[in-house]
Amino acid sequence: MGPFSALIARYQYAIPPYYLSLIDWSNPADPIRKQCVPDLRELTFSMPDSEEDPLREEEHMAVPGLIHRYPDRVLAMITSRCAMYCRHCNRKRTWNRGRPRGEGPDLGRMVQYVAGNPGIREVIVSGGDPLLVNPRVLDGFLGALRRLSHVEVLRIGTRVPVVLPMRITSKLCRMLAGHRPLWINTQFNHPREITPESAAACDRLLLAGLPVSNQAVLLKGVNDRFDVLRNLFQGLQSIMVRPYYLFHCEPVRGVEYFRSDLSAGIGIMEALWGRTAGLCIPHYVVDLPKGGGKARVMPSFLLSLEGEEAVFRTFEGKIVRCGFPLGESA
Repeated sequence: MGPFSALIARYQYAIPPYYLSLIDWSNPADPIRKQCVPDLRELTFSMPDSEEDPLREEEHMAVPGLIHRYPDRVLAMITSRCAMYCRHCNRKRTWNRGRPRGEGPDLGRMVQYVAGNPGIREVIVSGGDPLLVNPRVLDGFLGALRRLSHVEVLRIGTRVPVVLPMRITSKLCRMLAGHRPLWINTQFNHPREITPESAAACDRLLLAGLPVSNQAVLLKGVNDRFDVLRNLFQGLQSIMVRPYYLFHCEPVRGVEYFRSDLSAGIGIMEALWGRTAGLCIPHYVVDLPKGGGKARVMPSFLLSLEGEEAVFRTFEGKIVRCGFPLGESA
């Protein structure tokens, strides 16, 4: 077996023709190409902290496919299928877990678990990509959750608006809108992914009353530069998609070559502050290994706080001292 055969045997690939058309084939380092075309470096596991499941999702599965890590919300992975298998995916371990035709996650069991846990107020529907599920099945699943009085909010995580925007039809949007409050989180990682087609897909969701947020991933060689991320976040604001999270790439096996230094991300976030609007600046977060949950990394400009004086550093590097009265607790 040749090296590429071994790679595909371990980590499959699928690229929609639309997304393939965005690649600049004259550029070997094209950022669109890097996200979708298999790379032999995926078989190199050199970092000591790399794991198949660094976030310990399998350990937090209350029922198969349903992750209950935080007390008030759960993550329901209702499919293993994706429109495109992103090479930086944190669930690469699940890609080749084939199921017999017609067999899939037990959605009824997921609903039963949520029904039996009244502390759950939010269900995040993910996968795979839930917008590839048969719309009638997805409609039924969302409806079953909305009928639970303690479930206040639903959220869908999908990359379909970015990689297969023609899937976002008006009919699909009307179905989804029937389950509001429903939030859509997508993943644009590079400004070139903001095309007339992807913008129109997001607009259809927005016009149906479905707010759209973005969860980008900091990827070495793709978007780990100030100008690229500034253009991405400003472009998202211009199509009314809120930059919500910038995730530091996780220590997943097969993804190591995408991981940049944490200091690089901090430097970019510091440069963004004051050089673009606040609505363009997402939370920079690390999803901690061993199931530690999310930790916000966004740097603070407060240098010290002693007595009634606080010392700040501005985005231009100037030092400013401010007086603040001590509260009664002092």
